Amino acid sequence: MRIVTRPDFDGIVCAALLSEAETIDVPVKWVQPSHVQQGRVEIRSGDILANLPFHPACSLWFDHHLTNRIQRPFKGCFEIAPSAAGIVYRYYRGRFTRSYDELVAWADRIDAARLSMQQVRAPEKYPYLLLSMTVNGSDPQGEPYWNHLVDRLRQASIGSVMQDEKVRRHCRRTLADNRAFEKLLRTHTRVEDHVAVTDLRSVPHAPSGNRFLVYALFPEAHVSVKIRPDSDDPGMLAVSVGHSIFNPGCRVNAGLLLAAFGGGGHRGAAACRFPENLADDYLPKIIDSLRANLPNEPDGSLSGPPAA
Repeated sequence: MRIVTRPDFDGIVCAALLSEAETIDVPVKWVQPSHVQQGRVEIRSGDILANLPFHPACSLWFDHHLTNRIQRPFKGCFEIAPSAAGIVYRYYRGRFTRSYDELVAWADRIDAARLSMQQVRAPEKYPYLLLSMTVNGSDPQGEPYWNHLVDRLRQASIGSVMQDEKVRRHCRRTLADNRAFEKLLRTHTRVEDHVAVTDLRSVPHAPSGNRFLVYALFPEAHVSVKIRPDSDDPGMLAVSVGHSIFNPGCRVNAGLLLAAFGGGGHRGAAACRFPENLADDYLPKIIDSLRANLPNEPDGSLSGPPAA
């Protein structure tokens, strides 16, 4: 069996849990959701897909993104839930030799962005939160570290994990990136009505930084839009939309909005990727929809965690 998941903290925890619950004999395959949607990755029988869109060739599928919901039978579990890791943990309950309750609770909290202002401003005081920020899915050299974290989280307490030299090195780099990212946010963010737009197209090698910080720096905004070059795919732009975790008021379902541009996600957080030459068409439509702030859900049934 092979685990195929996304290189973010939720995907890391999914991989750790699945490695513990199943007999896994090959390395984790780390892919972006768009790669599955676009058929750019081979999914085969025996694969366990987690935190990614469904693929008919897989043997098990676990996910929680509302735009990935399907209507066909499958093995595994789909729920609208704070994290995919929580779904995996509940599905395999009784198969683990140790408790992962605390790890999964933090995966839920981080993926659903249920954080305080203090946690956002000082992540170094919260080990799981800081650890999550060291996972940069856009880093093409990150795979050895992601695999290392899967191994450590399976076997060790959070205290031991945070003392690991590789982890300590990544934490130091992350905190430095956060400081640099705060300067970039202040320089490259404009607020249009209640929408904070961070345009990093002129900064091709910008640090990823603390994804929640924009809500602390621009508390008047209800929603954020981040635009950046796609480091994984030259000629493409990556756009993410997130509801403020401190200033609720955005009525637009971000996942449904960005599904119209080839992406998807949750009600409160979503992403898409598209060619740079479509930016003049797509970006105004996305931003104008958020400025208008009109509900775009067909009914009240499509809901999800207020992730960001």
